[in-house]
Amino acid sequence: MPCPFRHELRVRYGEVDMQGHVFNAHYLAFVDDAFSAWLRAALGDYQAAGFDMVVKAATLTWHGGAGFDDLLAIDVAVGRWGTTSFDLTYEGSVGERPVFSAVLTYVSVTPGTTNPAPVPPAVRAALG
Repeated sequence: MPCPFRHELRVRYGEVDMQGHVFNAHYLAFVDDAFSAWLRAALGDYQAAGFDMVVKAATLTWHGGAGFDDLLAIDVAVGRWGTTSFDLTYEGSVGERPVFSAVLTYVSVTPGTTNPAPVPPAVRAALG
């Protein structure tokens, strides 16, 4: 799988605010969409691998607006591995123009619970 993983989406009319930019709350939804696509590409059915996770923290920095019908590219890469947690970095752009960057910290949990658990070695290897 290429690193970083690239996910693209087209900005819909309903995601744009009165200033003509993507409303800020949608960026985390876009990140979640990129995260899901990245997991599917790397693991297929990640739940079948005995892996689940929760978001612990999210930091998003806005660099410039994406607007209606823009093709937003989101690059996803592992920024840090811990025993039970990991950081993913996200870089969003339209063409060569940076739009946002984000870092999300995820905690691996025992499936069906919120109890921290080590990231399974096979999952860690597949995600890079």
